[in-house]
Amino acid sequence: MIEFTIWDVLRNLLLASRWTIVLSLVSFIGGGLVGLVLLFLRISRRKWARAVAKYYIELFQGTPLLMQLFIAFFGLGLFGIDVPAWLAAGLALILWSAAFLGEIWRGCVEAIAKGQWEASASLGMGRLQQMRYVILPQAMRIAVPPTVGFSVQVIKGTALTSIIGFVELSKAGTVVTNATFQPFTVYGLVALIYFALCWPLSKSSQILERKLNVAHRNH
Repeated sequence: MIEFTIWDVLRNLLLASRWTIVLSLVSFIGGGLVGLVLLFLRISRRKWARAVAKYYIELFQGTPLLMQLFIAFFGLGLFGIDVPAWLAAGLALILWSAAFLGEIWRGCVEAIAKGQWEASASLGMGRLQQMRYVILPQAMRIAVPPTVGFSVQVIKGTALTSIIGFVELSKAGTVVTNATFQPFTVYGLVALIYFALCWPLSKSSQILERKLNVAHRNH
């Protein structure tokens, strides 16, 4: 019987965690780009655009991520489309992240005082100029803490992709457990690696929020 040391286990888990990091980055950046489109649709003056964004957000926020992963991987297969696990995982997480980021940013934009819109309009600025030079710079300061906080949820959400066969950190934990028969050691290390990935982001979110609150009070 092959003996596995704790370093053997840790090495395999750290190798798998690279895919967790890559998938998290792809999901967050891709979700951010789609979320930005949703933001502009949500605050559009066109009723149909607001409706499209609203129903998209309600759909993806109102259904489990696990179900979305299943549809992306198995659902497309019903139509003869062979989707690799990594592509299905990335697609589902991007669409899921976009719904939450778009809504976070919409709330931040709407938190800007209506007087800012009126003042910029009085200067002859168009809608896009108002967003670019007046509204978005202020909204971004408000959006930083919840956006960073949501990135933690994205990292933890990648664990669900193991259900469709994508080998990231939690899936690697299952594989290593089956080989070593050391579930407490393996999953203890998995938990520590997730903590090492998420804790700095959670802490930075709290620090940013405190700094923004101080800056707001000083103004």
